[in-house]
Amino acid sequence: MSAYLGLDIGTSGVKAVVIDSEGAVLGEATAPLSVSRPRPGWSEQDPAHWWDAVLGAIDTLARDRPEAVASVEGIGLSGQMHGATLLDKDNAVIRPAILWNDVRSDVECAELEANEPRSRDISGNIAMPGFTAPKLLWVKKHEPEHFARTAKVLLPKDYVRFLLTGGFVSEMSDAAGTLWLDVKKRDWSDALLAATGLARAHMPDLVEGSAVSGTLKDELKARWGMRGEVVVAGGGGDNAASACGIGAVSPGEGFVSLGTSGVLFVSNEKFRPNTEGAVHAFCHAIPETWHQMGVILSATDSLNWLAKLVGQDPAALTGAVAKEYSGPGEEIFLPYLSGERTPHNSAHARGSFVGLSHLSDARTMAQAVMEGVAFAVRDCQRVLSDAGTTIETLIAVGGGSRSELWLEMIATNLKMEIAVPEAGDFGGAFGAARLGLIAATGADPRTVCANPKIARTIAPRADLIAAYDEHYQRYRALYPGIEEART
Repeated sequence: MSAYLGLDIGTSGVKAVVIDSEGAVLGEATAPLSVSRPRPGWSEQDPAHWWDAVLGAIDTLARDRPEAVASVEGIGLSGQMHGATLLDKDNAVIRPAILWNDVRSDVECAELEANEPRSRDISGNIAMPGFTAPKLLWVKKHEPEHFARTAKVLLPKDYVRFLLTGGFVSEMSDAAGTLWLDVKKRDWSDALLAATGLARAHMPDLVEGSAVSGTLKDELKARWGMRGEVVVAGGGGDNAASACGIGAVSPGEGFVSLGTSGVLFVSNEKFRPNTEGAVHAFCHAIPETWHQMGVILSATDSLNWLAKLVGQDPAALTGAVAKEYSGPGEEIFLPYLSGERTPHNSAHARGSFVGLSHLSDARTMAQAVMEGVAFAVRDCQRVLSDAGTTIETLIAVGGGSRSELWLEMIATNLKMEIAVPEAGDFGGAFGAARLGLIAATGADPRTVCANPKIARTIAPRADLIAAYDEHYQRYRALYPGIEEART
């Protein structure tokens, strides 16, 4: 038997999945992580905790599924993107990693684009506080002693790779989220590095996500009872790896993710940016493929916030909405509780309820939250369309996709069907395991990264399209006025 291991280094935990050569899951394990927030807007983790969680998760798998782990021939890596992990010349971690949801470098984004006016053309993206490059400008300005010591900058999964293999390597999809990559050329940009006072020597080598990046250290093979050589694939950033897991790897194939944050993801045959619409234009985890994302920061998080506010369970709220649902409600919700990426690119945007009355209650407000998230996804579709992109197929993933009504609202607003897969986890760890399989065997990525079996398809409500078109225009009109009043 041959087996393949996928590791996803997330923000709240590490997940390990082992699959066989047919892609069937043989075992999985998780280990928790916590986030440190020493100041408002800051978000950090100790990289040592990632490694401890990786060891714990694989140790658990090796204990519970020893034969499967012993048969591992390839490992793939997925992880939270954008995190800045700084190492000195002795490969020691200099400070806690600054994470993707840290917004301290808001000012440095403008400085970076001033330092290199071609930044958006080269990277295909607006400088945002979530990206890695502005974080290094912040360190340079506020912690110059740490910046001076920095010999290597690694993304979270690539720090784990270093401990697994001893090599400094990243891959295209995760590197595209640093704002140092020439995304069209799939290579580091000397100009963007210089804009933050860095050079190629500070960066890891680059491989494709489905290529071999190194081999597992002998002492780790012995720890987990693995036989023979074990290759480590390039892997992918969390969304690109998830796309490999769900089968969104050919042009026009996409997914909508309703998790804490929300993502509308589509694969592209070429580099296709739209910086004006705050679209994320990145390399995919497989060769000669790119992808675009519209990202909203508070999807199910918006519903969880309301549920906590009114003292109800989120599932109970969505169930109550479904019982009395007949179309768009009176209330409108702007889901910008944590600021917003697509399409506004504003860390300072805030959520709003509009249209409240004496008849408003927990149920009507919950419907407004669900519709607000659906409109935010529609915003993402709009700016992807502005970039010349058409999404041909869409699969739903994430906890929010358990609500059929929520998916129906989104399908109606997007005017396209949404497929719902059979039960299973097709996230980053599973996609990473597929990449590990490809790297170890040389298999065709598009054959390995197939779609899962579909349980059902959610169609748009033709009778509600016109009503939602009108409601969406009201939604769009609100943000500029509210922002003008706020500032």
